[in-house]
Amino acid sequence: MYRILNPNKSTWIKVFALTNGLAAFLHIVFWTIAFSRLPAISAQKNVADELNLATTYGFGVADFIWSVPLLLIGSIGLWKKMEIGWLAALLANALYWYSFTVILIRDWASTTISPGTILFLPFALFLFWISYFLWKNRSIFLYKTI
Repeated sequence: MYRILNPNKSTWIKVFALTNGLAAFLHIVFWTIAFSRLPAISAQKNVADELNLATTYGFGVADFIWSVPLLLIGSIGLWKKMEIGWLAALLANALYWYSFTVILIRDWASTTISPGTILFLPFALFLFWISYFLWKNRSIFLYKTI
């Protein structure tokens, strides 16, 4: 039997769905601009610069392969209150935490704040609460019977 959904919870789920969709869009725009402006790895003069640039390219490619699809599936799936949306949203959140940990340590160690940090920090902070909410309310998405 389907549970009757509290209207407040339903509103938050839609906010989360829209947030995931916006994050996917921003990832696509951010990395498209970054890839168009980043120099070639082979153009670097030393190994440290090559590794740094290769890491940046690696994050971008990984975002296109994993983060963007999971954010899009999470967005659509949360909106429709589907199990796959719940799972994709939680997986995307875990990727955010992992990536953002690396980014924060890099920025701290280099005493700079990158544009990506500024752009994605609000999402990373919001995702902690989203994950808690989704886990606490998993019965909205899981355990449905007809």
